[in-house]
Amino acid sequence: MLLPLKPVRLLLTVGCLATAFFLVAAHEEDTTSVQLTKDNFQSEVDGTNYFVMCGHCKKLAPIWSKLAEAKNDDSAAQVKIGRVDCTTDGDLCSEQDVTGYPTLKFFKSNSASDDSVKYRGGRDLDSFNAFIREQLGLEDDDSEETVAEPPKPVSPLVELTDDTFAKHISSGKHFVKFFAPWCGHCTKLAPTWEELAKTLEHDTSISISKIDCTQYRPICTDFEVKGYPTLLWIEDGKKIEKYSGSRSHEELKAYVSKMAGGISVDEAAADAVDAADKDNTSVVLQLSQPDFQHAIDKGVTFVKFYAPWCGHCMRLAPTWEQLAEKFVGSDQVKIAKVDCTLEVNKELCGEQEVNGFPTIFLYRGGEKLGEYNGNRSLEDLHDFVTRHLGTDHDEL
Repeated sequence: MLLPLKPVRLLLTVGCLATAFFLVAAHEEDTTSVQLTKDNFQSEVDGTNYFVMCGHCKKLAPIWSKLAEAKNDDSAAQVKIGRVDCTTDGDLCSEQDVTGYPTLKFFKSNSASDDSVKYRGGRDLDSFNAFIREQLGLEDDDSEETVAEPPKPVSPLVELTDDTFAKHISSGKHFVKFFAPWCGHCTKLAPTWEELAKTLEHDTSISISKIDCTQYRPICTDFEVKGYPTLLWIEDGKKIEKYSGSRSHEELKAYVSKMAGGISVDEAAADAVDAADKDNTSVVLQLSQPDFQHAIDKGVTFVKFYAPWCGHCMRLAPTWEQLAEKFVGSDQVKIAKVDCTLEVNKELCGEQEVNGFPTIFLYRGGEKLGEYNGNRSLEDLHDFVTRHLGTDHDEL
């Protein structure tokens, strides 16, 4: 028998990659869930239980629409399904501490927003419904009191192959060890890597994996693996950065904890960006749709496409400024940036196939050579530009 429940407020906020915003017209638009913005967000969630999603997350949209159809017209469901577009309501997403996409949150009514529960489960109807029932305190009528069992491991050490690598890393957050069996340092790291995977085996938000570069060399070449072991942090198929810290279990665990929570913006980085903006001292060339083509027509232009609310972008900002300073006065190299959240630039970012933030492209003589997927350290970025300066590379 189900007892009446106290009112709760349920919020699932899902951001999406920039490309989805530009592709929204190419697929069926979700008109079933409620569109929430900064103007109506608070009044809506204060008065109604909400499960909210980004309107342009293409892969999730059909499932989200079905969930909305099932819940929004059912007064007994105690939940409404909505969506928030973080490309147009960046301030709202920032207020909700949205630093990665998708971000799913649950809020109880009359509770502070920092009491939210982050959703980390599967993105299917069964998982969403199970999560809703759990948060509402609903149980099956025939449920019996049982001794609690530990959750089933979901993130053990995964050994990747040529057949599984691309699909495995295509979505989510991954810490991948690229190794060779004959490598002494790899052998020494192996038990620690196993221990790290075991420590995080119940965490659905992160995958610890490894791939043998002697068997799958093309994959390792694509990710610019030049030595063993190489430890890379990968999100949604993109290499974010190369880990270069201590290989102790505690240090590796601390690194995963920092990265898996969505990049927390370093205060010094934020201060540096603010100072540059206030003093107009930035040496990075700010581009927009009208002047973009003219700017890239001559020489080498290294362009960062970003969103102001993006944690990874803010972390990269001071390094990008330092990179620009190294080429001050050069008539051959321009270090530039484009804000993809500005209305004037949305068409440009779509044309340039910006699939997430930050996206970094190298141009020479008006032609796009390709995307930079290397380490985002100042040294690596500078070496990359220098290598392509005055060369005849046709591709990255």
